[in-house]
Amino acid sequence: MSEFLLPDVGEGLTEAEIVAWKVKVGDTIEINDVIVEIETAKSLVELPSPFEGTVLALLVPEGETAPVGTPIISIGAAGEAPSAPASAPTEQTESDPYLGMAEKAGAQQVDPADIDLSNPAASGSMEGASLVGRIKADRGPMRRARRGSASPSTLAGAQTQMQVQGAFAPGGAQSDEVMPADESPVPATDQRAHEPAPPAEALVPAAAQAEPGAVRALAKPPVRKLAKDLGVDLTTLAGSGPSGSITRDDVHGAANGATAAPARTPSVEAVAQGRGSAGTRETREPIKGVRKMMATAMSQSAFTSPHVTEWVTVDVTAAMQLVARLKKRPEFRDTRVSPLLVLARAVILAMKRTPEINSYWDEAAQEVVYKHYVNLGIAAATPRGLVVPNVKDADSLSMTELAQALGELTATARDGKTQPAEMAGGTFTITNVGVFGVDAGTPIINPGESAILCFGAINKRPWVDEETGEIVVRDVTTLALSFDHRHIDGEKGSRFLADVAGMLQDPGTALLF
Repeated sequence: MSEFLLPDVGEGLTEAEIVAWKVKVGDTIEINDVIVEIETAKSLVELPSPFEGTVLALLVPEGETAPVGTPIISIGAAGEAPSAPASAPTEQTESDPYLGMAEKAGAQQVDPADIDLSNPAASGSMEGASLVGRIKADRGPMRRARRGSASPSTLAGAQTQMQVQGAFAPGGAQSDEVMPADESPVPATDQRAHEPAPPAEALVPAAAQAEPGAVRALAKPPVRKLAKDLGVDLTTLAGSGPSGSITRDDVHGAANGATAAPARTPSVEAVAQGRGSAGTRETREPIKGVRKMMATAMSQSAFTSPHVTEWVTVDVTAAMQLVARLKKRPEFRDTRVSPLLVLARAVILAMKRTPEINSYWDEAAQEVVYKHYVNLGIAAATPRGLVVPNVKDADSLSMTELAQALGELTATARDGKTQPAEMAGGTFTITNVGVFGVDAGTPIINPGESAILCFGAINKRPWVDEETGEIVVRDVTTLALSFDHRHIDGEKGSRFLADVAGMLQDPGTALLF
């Protein structure tokens, strides 16, 4: 049998979430078969199997976050039958301290009616183990104690304890027959075997029946322990895990001061699909994976690099005409040609005159690092957050090769399959907000870079012709450049932006670079 440990699929990743298993117990797999899809802090990744054989067990369920190095799947020899799943051990928690003691009693069966409640240690056959809190299947039917086996005061105290413990057994199960705390001892003439059992509702105190906390929260033992250590009441949390289970992120969020949501608050996905309950005013979504990494990176960049943003509005009619001509050429027959391709080419050429744009500030070494290659990043919005894959050595590609690379990059990002290596090492980024109909924005620089260009929507607008002075209808867009003002001054940022705008306005000027 072999266990596959969760690997580090990126640089310095410490954990990942199991998004979806691609195999099930009993499946036969080969080496390099995709077995699971995980979400790291950077992207979704499909993991291939390093082993062949039969899947014996899936050790981490979907929706669970596991540290790197954790066994996630067990694989045996081909044809080996999976072992029958062992019954889950009884969980012992702060609200159920007697659970699990039944297992210590061994296989011996003792009539509970023969136990002296006033002296539990006297029941030698049970080795002193209490029956309080045992699950119904193990303890058998509970009966009233025999007359004289305990004093009325002792018996009343023991019955009260059994009543409360039964009320809070897993799933709200109560014992079959427990004397209410205020009931007097049984008369000598009573026959216990013929006494009817009181209604189950009578066995639970009214306060416990009305108290929401009496409903056991759905959470795994490690999560319960974490909640206990942090002082978080699980019954006040809305689970974001599978089937509404409470996760570690939910507990950490509550411990860090987040307001606890009402239990079983519908998730964002449920509300989006119309499954939210009527009158729901709030939903909660845990911050994790790609979205968490994006938030951390953007906060780090915004509060580390002094940002300056400059704008320019450009007549891109000539660039749009170039796009139309390129689409008709045989070299681009199987490639998507868009204005983004022309902009990307213009950016690469403009960097030759302003190399500071393709550099970054190394704070630790107190140096400016100039890159003599261009890894051109394209920001892409995905359901799991913003990712910025980049085209490696984009400056060495022909126009046709650049178009193919951009097409593959955007398709992969749209499918959520971008790998961490494809997002590492970027030197400059373009964010295309024009696809959403937005004119422009003030983008935040990606960590490790010094500038980012925002490409706005291309619209038909009235434009004054510089030669004739007449108002004409032209294709117009807005470009916005954010740059690190520690080492890129206004002159350099302005010159770069003007060069890019000039090539979009007149693509023929690209021959000058």
